[in-house]
Amino acid sequence: MGATPFHRSILEVRLPKHFDKPTDMRYDGTQDPLEHLTAFEARMNLEGVGDEVRCRAFPVTLAGPAIRWFNGLPQGSIYGFSDISRAFLAQFTTRIAKAKHPINLLGITQRPGEPTRKYLDRFNDECLEIDGLTDSVASLCLTNGLLNEDFRKYLTTKPVWTMHEIQMVAKEYINDEEVSQVVAANKRHSDYNQPRQQGNVYQQTAERGILLKPRPLKDRTGGNKSLYCDYHKGYGHQTQDCFDLRDALEQAIRDGKLSEFSHLIREPRRRQRDQDSEEAKTRAAKRRQEPEDKDHSLTVINVVTAKNSAPRSRSAHKKDAKILAVSSAPMRSS
Repeated sequence: MGATPFHRSILEVRLPKHFDKPTDMRYDGTQDPLEHLTAFEARMNLEGVGDEVRCRAFPVTLAGPAIRWFNGLPQGSIYGFSDISRAFLAQFTTRIAKAKHPINLLGITQRPGEPTRKYLDRFNDECLEIDGLTDSVASLCLTNGLLNEDFRKYLTTKPVWTMHEIQMVAKEYINDEEVSQVVAANKRHSDYNQPRQQGNVYQQTAERGILLKPRPLKDRTGGNKSLYCDYHKGYGHQTQDCFDLRDALEQAIRDGKLSEFSHLIREPRRRQRDQDSEEAKTRAAKRRQEPEDKDHSLTVINVVTAKNSAPRSRSAHKKDAKILAVSSAPMRSS
């Protein structure tokens, strides 16, 4: 047997017959040694082995710089697992992850549009990196970062929540949120398929003679040959994009001829656009007329004049007075 850091008392102990060597665990000196040591001890506790077997099994988990370090330990210097634990942590102490301060949780906030489930996952991951975190601090920081208003208001009804309680309460709000998102997605999908549904409705009703005849296309020969409208029997646009068909379908629904399709038809965009255009034209014409009406208004000015010589009596004054009605006309620009 070659040189080894283990004392003879460790080497003399035989491994259990069905002992499962931890060959799936690997530490090469770049990870947190405390995490590796904790995981290794948990594995050995599960196996139910003693101190000597732990010492014999530990080097199996080392690789690269870590195994070279172990082989460089003084011969016979390890008497128990506590010896190897202390030496291991001392050697790789700079790799021990520094525990974060609870104040870091204030930086974990729900992003706009981020699902509450995903936010809670990020928050919980951050909590795991903080030593000594209390429920009061965790619940306060979580409430501060929430964008889900209903959930946040509910959390304010109680001063302190444990993280377990928050997780249980969160399920209901997360389910409601996800159901709302599915409903919204289905509505968007329905709106997206609206033009396609319009074409399908026409195919189902074309032979019934319900729809009014379309007005002729302006230029049937010059239309895009890749776009054909069944309603117009011509080229230039597709059936599902036809505004005239949409208007005709709506009219048929209002007349009670296609009531079974009323949930598929929206207010025609062209009709609303034409109506808005007509209203805009009316307002513009009215504004143009208003200044002209003001220019043709009649102004009456009463002017009292007298002769150059002063009247000799009151009656003479009245006789000489004249009232002139003057009609004012707008000044023409030169």
